Amino acid sequence: MLNIVEGQIAAAEPRSRKYRFTSNVIATIIVGVDLFCLMLGALLAPVAYELILGPQYFIERHVNVAVIISVNFFLIRLSRNSYAHPMGRGGDSDQSVAFEFLLAALLVYATVWQLGVAKPFSTGLALCYLTITPSLLFVSRFVVRKLVWYLVQAGFIGQRIVIYGADQASSERVLRLLELERLPYVSVVGIADDRTTRIERDRPWQVPFLGGLDALVARIARGDVDMVVIALPMISQSRLDQITERLQQVSVDICLMPREALDLSQQYTMRFIGSLPLFALWQRPMRDFNRLLKAIEDRTLAILGLVLLSPLLLFTALVIKLTSRGPVLFRQERFGFNNVRISVLKFRSMYVDRQDVSGAERTTRDDPRVTPFGRIIRRLSIDELPQLFNVLTGEMSIVGPRPHATQMKVGDEYYFEAVRGYAARHRVKPGITGLAQVRGLRGEIATIERAKRRVEYDMYYIENWSLLLDLRIILETVWRLIWDRNVY
Repeated sequence: MLNIVEGQIAAAEPRSRKYRFTSNVIATIIVGVDLFCLMLGALLAPVAYELILGPQYFIERHVNVAVIISVNFFLIRLSRNSYAHPMGRGGDSDQSVAFEFLLAALLVYATVWQLGVAKPFSTGLALCYLTITPSLLFVSRFVVRKLVWYLVQAGFIGQRIVIYGADQASSERVLRLLELERLPYVSVVGIADDRTTRIERDRPWQVPFLGGLDALVARIARGDVDMVVIALPMISQSRLDQITERLQQVSVDICLMPREALDLSQQYTMRFIGSLPLFALWQRPMRDFNRLLKAIEDRTLAILGLVLLSPLLLFTALVIKLTSRGPVLFRQERFGFNNVRISVLKFRSMYVDRQDVSGAERTTRDDPRVTPFGRIIRRLSIDELPQLFNVLTGEMSIVGPRPHATQMKVGDEYYFEAVRGYAARHRVKPGITGLAQVRGLRGEIATIERAKRRVEYDMYYIENWSLLLDLRIILETVWRLIWDRNVY
């Protein structure tokens, strides 16, 4: 039966384009776009300045400074490995390009000022250059993503992958990790494995099962597979040698997905203490300046939110007080940073004699415990707004993994028992909104499968945090509040 299905798949899929590039070309495209933006910014800045004040500057000196800034810019990006993950990490890995340019410009202008040769330079022209160029670099990232998407659709770029290892947990883990990256150029051709006795025949695979090594080699020979990812976490060296020796007969990239990426973290790196090499499995997130930036972001947005939303907060508190007896606010003990328990504030949305302070009982659709007005504020997440005070006190963040009640269950098990590695999501402060909530996992989580997906998104957020990612999540949260129908 598998041979028949494999034959049908092979017959149905077209042969690949003769000149099709892999993802390696994307980094070259991004470098070229950066160079174009730097040149265009240097050309547009004098034009913009002349339109405002006229040609009152020495263009040759400004050109020299622009060249030096460009060189520093590329040096900074290369030192930070900014071109190492083109379009990776959900599209958020390269959104710091404008900051890196401004840093390069700051270093150059500081040097010019320190050497005492800043007098001939036009401040107005410098401001035009420092406004136009980083704006071009920032916008270019969205243009590149659209360009790559077009090239992928046209068949000029593609990374076609086969996962070797049909173990259900491992293969699904790899597929989820690829889904989190949101790479438009990656497509999974299928799954292969010689251990056909371990394949669940009735299981609805997300991608086709191609067969064993012989079938995989025959498929690669057709020219529509670029990479084989070996996802066997407990593989022996002899078995690995056997697989690679067989695959070396055809032209394909062979990669091994380490056990650490499958079971622990995808952000493991090599580190050194002096000259002693170490394999870093976990990293403290948001350290040093990132931690400071996150704190400034949280306090600033919390203060702005409380000021701008104060009429809504007062109106909600008044309606709650008038429509049902009991306090306006509801306090619940939940897990916070480093698994320390915190008291989270919410507007009370349930009848006071039916509340579940422990969080063990899930809220369901048409839950009789919820008041009529409570349904409205829960649907629009207005009940979560008092948590802005938790942010001000430093217990929570605006964006982060949602804090769960200490007795919260999924199915018949507690969260920390049902989901492996659950406690690792508490390495950062919990948030009022999070990546999982804007990816369709807001509201009730009734199955272990959905609980695992939520935790995976939380881990992804922790390991790929940036200010721009926070901004995007906040904007998507507002959009979701209008259209999401899974909250009650």
